[in-house]
Amino acid sequence: MQLNTNTGNFTPDNLIAGIDVPQQVKAVTLKSGQGVVARGTVLGIVTADGLAVKVNSANADGSQTADCILVNDVDTTAGNVVAEAYISGQFNRKALIFGGSDTAAQHETTLRERGIFLSDNISY
Repeated sequence: MQLNTNTGNFTPDNLIAGIDVPQQVKAVTLKSGQGVVARGTVLGIVTADGLAVKVNSANADGSQTADCILVNDVDTTAGNVVAEAYISGQFNRKALIFGGSDTAAQHETTLRERGIFLSDNISY
């Protein structure tokens, strides 16, 4: 009788910085043509179509404002994709991915207002 089954592997990525702030998620639709968008990417929402792209302060279409953080890697090559994104929680600022030359410092206040808190994790 088999008592366990290996269903996959877990590799910690240091994105989650703590559990003091509950993690909540929402569905977002990622805009097609971005290739593989990685877990931990900070997303902005384009006002005209409601699609999510990497936040980039150089944009002027709504996506310059940080909205949420992508939960898993998502391939957008073939079209728009519905995915999960964190709308609250505590995250490692050094593990976040931004568009353009943006940094965590540029978006930290906006993220905090949305319930996303950033801190510095010790890498392991």
